[in-house]
Amino acid sequence: MALKRNLHPIPNYIISALEAENLMERYRRRPPYQQNDYIGWITRAKRQETIDKRLGQMLDELRNGNKYMGMEYSGK
Repeated sequence: MALKRNLHPIPNYIISALEAENLMERYRRRPPYQQNDYIGWITRAKRQETIDKRLGQMLDELRNGNKYMGMEYSGK
């Protein structure tokens, strides 16, 4: 399903983090809107500490599989 909103390109540092944590498969299993929202949310941060915090949250949520941007999530 195509997204109707602007797609955010995935920066290399996010790809590297997903691969280093073996979470790329879990990221790809999320709906396209969630993938896009995560990338936009992380890359809109201005301070490095905020980028790091948001990236860490995304990785934790993918690892645990029960949250999406702080909200309850149960994947199909």
